[in-house]
Amino acid sequence: MTLAELLVRLGSFGLGLTWRVEIDEMVDPRCVEMERRSAGSGMDTMTLLSLTSPGLQLIDAEACGFAEDVLVVVLTEVDSSWWEIKAADERVLSELQRHYPDAEEL
Repeated sequence: MTLAELLVRLGSFGLGLTWRVEIDEMVDPRCVEMERRSAGSGMDTMTLLSLTSPGLQLIDAEACGFAEDVLVVVLTEVDSSWWEIKAADERVLSELQRHYPDAEEL
């Protein structure tokens, strides 16, 4: 599962967010661009989505989504097979669990 897939699964909840991304292991030139655009006020969801496809895999990365400067979702990718997702709205987590039934609640 990629960051792009998760952004799409956030649906309308994710569209209005501003994102800041931190990546520990730069595996692709797009990683540098993501961090550059994250500086300051961050980037919108569509910009982040454009930088994550096609198939960009991240290692040790965290994408934080803000709604009017309030942190509402954190997507942490350890590697391409392990994600940790935190969200202020339980409906977001429920929707993700519906799409990914093997997901475990921690």
